[in-house]
Amino acid sequence: MPHDPSSSRTALRICPLCEATCGLTLTIEGARVTGARGDREDVFSKGFICPKGASIGGLDEDPDRLRTPLVRKDGVLTGASWSEAFEAIARALPALAQEHGPQAVGVVLGNPNVHTMAGALYPPALLAALRTRALFTASTLDQMPKHVSSGLLFGDPNSIPVPDLDRTDHLLMLGANPLESNGSLCTAPDFPGRLKALRRRGGSLTVIDPRRTRTARLADRHVAIRPGTDALLLAAMAHVLFEEKLTDPGALADHVEGIDEVAEAVRDFTPEAVAAACDVDAATIRTLARELAAARTAAVYGRIGSCTVEHGTLASWLVDVLNVLTGNLDRPGGALFPLSATARAPRPAAPGKGFALGRWASRVSGHPEAKGELPMSALAEEIGTPGEGRIRALIVLAANPVLSAPDGDRLDAALADGLDFMVSVDPYLNETSRHADVVLPPPPPSQSAHFDFAFNTLAVRNQVRYTRPALPLGEGLMDEAEILARLVLAVSGTHGAEPDAVDTGIIDRALGKAVADPLSPVHGRDPAGVSAELTGRTGAERRLDLMLRLGPYGEGFGADPDGLSLERLLAHPHGIDLGPLAPRVPEVLTTRSGRVELFPAPIAADLPRLRRALDGRTDPEALVLVGRRHLRSNNSWLHNVAALRGGSNVCTLQIHPEDAARLGLTDGAPATVTADGGELTVPVEITDGVRTGVVSLPHGWGHNRPGTRMSVASAQPGVNVNQLLDGSRLDPLSGTAVLNAIPVTVTPSR
Repeated sequence: MPHDPSSSRTALRICPLCEATCGLTLTIEGARVTGARGDREDVFSKGFICPKGASIGGLDEDPDRLRTPLVRKDGVLTGASWSEAFEAIARALPALAQEHGPQAVGVVLGNPNVHTMAGALYPPALLAALRTRALFTASTLDQMPKHVSSGLLFGDPNSIPVPDLDRTDHLLMLGANPLESNGSLCTAPDFPGRLKALRRRGGSLTVIDPRRTRTARLADRHVAIRPGTDALLLAAMAHVLFEEKLTDPGALADHVEGIDEVAEAVRDFTPEAVAAACDVDAATIRTLARELAAARTAAVYGRIGSCTVEHGTLASWLVDVLNVLTGNLDRPGGALFPLSATARAPRPAAPGKGFALGRWASRVSGHPEAKGELPMSALAEEIGTPGEGRIRALIVLAANPVLSAPDGDRLDAALADGLDFMVSVDPYLNETSRHADVVLPPPPPSQSAHFDFAFNTLAVRNQVRYTRPALPLGEGLMDEAEILARLVLAVSGTHGAEPDAVDTGIIDRALGKAVADPLSPVHGRDPAGVSAELTGRTGAERRLDLMLRLGPYGEGFGADPDGLSLERLLAHPHGIDLGPLAPRVPEVLTTRSGRVELFPAPIAADLPRLRRALDGRTDPEALVLVGRRHLRSNNSWLHNVAALRGGSNVCTLQIHPEDAARLGLTDGAPATVTADGGELTVPVEITDGVRTGVVSLPHGWGHNRPGTRMSVASAQPGVNVNQLLDGSRLDPLSGTAVLNAIPVTVTPSR
């Protein structure tokens, strides 16, 4: 049938498929998304789009996507009504917690939670209702080292400075490949275009990466470091700054303590001392330090390649040490702290509570908590090891740790045999959710509202955008906010109450604090009267309205008529630009001293471990494994979208031609990779895109387990790189799994 353009309409949607948060214009015919293009009027992304955003219609209509709840009956997951699903949860979970204590119920939060409005709003209420400390998230497979270092330096683990991409003159980037990932812990639509603009205005880009990635090929200088040695390199650069008297904290000088202690701490890390370990010559290290110090403005930026390694927290700390020592922290063109529209309104500078590590520990191996979380690598043993406090029930929100965490086989077995009850909120029956007793599927993206709570706190420009659902909920589906609110009610013993009761309770508590706060614009007012002024179709929208009104740009319930509210935001469907990032020190600091604490005690205690790395002997024929990102993928989420398969998005073992020749490997032929956790067989891809001594496998593959319903992914399953890991390698300060720089052996497969 020919297309009838008169039946089409367009709708706006912020893309939820990576951290770039691009604005999309969807083409809709009837109840279907038939196309997507970049929204040229979006105040932040200005029309940029990547293949993921362009495929959002395919994700919407994936026939494998679950559209009704599943409940396990006689051992088989069977379609059920929403009421049956929540009744099963309400029968099981409160009773288990009552019998075995709140720590018997664990919660796993996956990366997609920060990509949805509901995923950001409701997990805190769920954890409060459960009263459990058994929390495991994707952070300990990714960015927890940056949270820990930021907490120690600035007092708040969520106060993460981001590079001021649009104004910097010099960007030094470690372990990041934003031309493929679209950026991470640095929300920047069209990251590639921003890097090209940096070079067009005469700036310089240096990329430190063992792979010659697309980003590295764009750089003025590419340093092919040995994986896992970023902290050594950064420490040596700090040494050069002190040795050559190149330090100048600038305006930050009065707000920093510990500079002299850092100077003493890096005294042994000379460029000559680290050169062999890093496989970077001393002259290059000195040049990197001098270029950083000489630049008019500069920013050091490290991401997952520098986080998911043995010294991930130390590397994250040293990134900001270099930014401080060169006067580039908290200044335009350097690394700045964003101010999102839903953040707490700025307060007068004053000492705070600071940040503490290890307030409790995991039951089996004694891993200390970080930011209230335990290492994801410890989840399997916490389920499978008998004894008081064993995890007997699990709530998994948008996570697939069987693929994303080390030693998926062990976790797979623990989920199959070690749990009394499991709930999964997931649109797919995947390698993890297949073990659940209840699966609650959220609706597709086009049928969900979207606001980026987390990523606006990491954005390279202050802005605010909100999109309501482009399409009404499909028949039989339930909004994700309602799913999570009903889940909170089910576990808290109030099953059957209206889901709005969850939002109302949260709003009432927030307003109770606000009216009692002398610095709040609603101080002294009647909370009920303030609450009555909130607008929004849903409880989630009313909560957003409250945060916008009381936030740093808010109208304060009449205090500033020109300020933000949900109503004003809805009147600007392409978003509102709030201006460039600006200095925020000392107001942003919540350390006990009220200053940047540049040499905190946990860092000092971990430095001897880094010094021991100087003495390591490197076998010239040894191989280490690193991961890699694909532009058309995001972990394991999108492997079931046919339009995103193929091209570079394949599961191969990349290896340098010299290593391949030495080992007798042939391009396209299978090779066996062996490490601590076992072995895998995978096709070889010979390329000079990786340096010698390094092999690379992508993350998120291994879709070959029975009982899943992901037909596209299982047709080309690939292998699960994390099965090479036994979970014993962790960064001790953050509990983050060591996923990169893993020693491996590679042999031809017969």
